[in-house]
Amino acid sequence: MQLSVIILNYNVRYFLEQCVLSVQEAISNLDAEIIVIDNNSDDDSCLMMKERFPDVKLIENKENFGFPKGNNIAVDEAKGKYVCILNPDTVVAEDTFTKILAFAERQINLGIIGCKLIDGTGNFLPESKRGIPTPWVAFTKFFGLYKIFPKSKLFNQYYAQHLDENETGEVEILVGAFMLMERDLYLNLKGFDEDCFMYADDIDLSYRALKMKKTNFYFHGTMVLHYKGESTVKDEKYMKRFQEAMTFFYQKHFKKSLFFSIFIKVGIVFFSFIKMFRGKPKVKPLPDIYFLYSLNTELSEKLTFILKNKVAIFDFKKEKMVNSSQISRGKRVEVILDNHYVSFKKCIKIIETLKDKSITFKILPKRANFVIGSNSRNDRGQIIKIE
Repeated sequence: MQLSVIILNYNVRYFLEQCVLSVQEAISNLDAEIIVIDNNSDDDSCLMMKERFPDVKLIENKENFGFPKGNNIAVDEAKGKYVCILNPDTVVAEDTFTKILAFAERQINLGIIGCKLIDGTGNFLPESKRGIPTPWVAFTKFFGLYKIFPKSKLFNQYYAQHLDENETGEVEILVGAFMLMERDLYLNLKGFDEDCFMYADDIDLSYRALKMKKTNFYFHGTMVLHYKGESTVKDEKYMKRFQEAMTFFYQKHFKKSLFFSIFIKVGIVFFSFIKMFRGKPKVKPLPDIYFLYSLNTELSEKLTFILKNKVAIFDFKKEKMVNSSQISRGKRVEVILDNHYVSFKKCIKIIETLKDKSITFKILPKRANFVIGSNSRNDRGQIIKIE
């Protein structure tokens, strides 16, 4: 078998359904499998999987083992030459795996491959490619020096800014939302370190691959949608676990000294508070206008009734010169993309192309009875059920 896609789920039932639907489309021409491992969700994620995807392998944990152990359990049962660690709050394009596997097969001494990730508003996620967060690199991140001097090698290492987001190349650290590697490498690395519950596990795995003299890559040739806020709700529990995770990484890989320990402790606490503060959800006003990218007039009428606002059909295929300003015209707009009419790949591209503060996006996945999306990378997404 060529590929095993590993999806670790915890209480994101609707995002999981959309993710699996997109992965099924993306592996339709490959010798591949999907393994969903559930960390004891208390929503109906497992019931949904059994009813909607009876042919997908489902592993039900009886407790929340965390990100590393959950993925390790699944990879042990994987049959693919390659494994892809994939967040459930992602949407892949129909050619994502075809492209990235072709790239992988051309490499020598391959480590881990990541890809271009955008959030639900169409903005690039800079953590798609990163450098090793040494104390100095962490310092430049904590105090925003990477923003002030984005072209300076001395300051721009945290987000690997030597490499443009639309340029493929070697990087050091990838993000756990999408990591593709040979299963043998994963096993040789002994998988994710289970002493880390979450957050630093991807940094640690990437770093250990480098220490084995492997080459990690950022691959811009495919774009994946990652509703980041769905898996990263920044509250007090998040701050505590983030501190624990970064402390784990530094204690494991760097020499200890009094100065180092004090710097790291102060820095982690400071950075944690900043992330938690930035993550406070902001209540956004409802859209003034809804556009449906579809030819389904019945769906348009149904959504108009549900949303209590007119949902007008808009065909981007006929509006080839459309841009965000033409769409919004100064008003708050929500664009609903009908996956029955347009591919996941096209949905992702439209979201990136039209990204604008005044525009939000939702997708109606093929063969699903809900519309789903996210208006912020720092907050949970939105689901509209269609009966």
